[in-house]
Amino acid sequence: MEKTIVLRHEGLELAATLHYPRIDDERHGCKAPAVIICHGFVGSRIGVDRLFVKTARALSEAGYYVLRFDYAGCGESTGDYGALGLDSMINQTRTALDYLHDMDCVDVSRITLLGHSLGGATALLTAVKDKRVRSLILWSAVGYPFNDIVRIIGREGYDEAIEKGGTDYAGYTFQPAFFESLSEHQPFEAARRFSGDVLLLHGTSDDVIPADYSFLLQKVFWTRQEGSCDKEIIFQADHTYSTRRHQEEAIQHTVEWLARHQKRQQEWHHWSI
Repeated sequence: MEKTIVLRHEGLELAATLHYPRIDDERHGCKAPAVIICHGFVGSRIGVDRLFVKTARALSEAGYYVLRFDYAGCGESTGDYGALGLDSMINQTRTALDYLHDMDCVDVSRITLLGHSLGGATALLTAVKDKRVRSLILWSAVGYPFNDIVRIIGREGYDEAIEKGGTDYAGYTFQPAFFESLSEHQPFEAARRFSGDVLLLHGTSDDVIPADYSFLLQKVFWTRQEGSCDKEIIFQADHTYSTRRHQEEAIQHTVEWLARHQKRQQEWHHWSI
């Protein structure tokens, strides 16, 4: 079952879709884990070629609540995307966490953020700030928010925003405050402060965010005292996993990793008791 909802955040209305898990007879009445999907730059909760819809339905079939939402100014949400920035996206993600925490049927000890591209950086930075996030799945994650987004928009667009107070990109008007917020965060440095388990996923043909970022992130995650980090590289996949085969691979790796992660957590719980 799927339900369209609205998340209230600082006077904004964030359009969202909640997917309910398929519960078998053995698990009836038990709380279920949850995943929040964080879309990328100028994206939406649907995803390119419906990637996030397909991912959410696969995860709900596997027994998860899934919440996918449009950041302010994107998709069907209210607000001005280009006037807000990364700090606001982090806080909006925390509002999504609040919503799941208020659901009695969600196991709040098993909440995962799944972020794509700039949503990957947002998910990581949120997890460092908010200990309610227990694990991360980062698809083609942005590693250097300011440099990566300026490269996408173009240096001329950035200069125009600074000089004239705004620049147009894909129908969005980006103000200096948006770029300032990007420059204040460094995901590679922040990664050391997240103690949960992580899955990194990237395509070898990604010409937007280099696959090298996932290799570098894994090295950073490996320096931590707590938490594991796994990586899956999908041959010839582009930034948005735009072929059916690459979509299916990305989703399958994600579902299987979550299953292994949940099993490890349960085994550790029983062992610690």
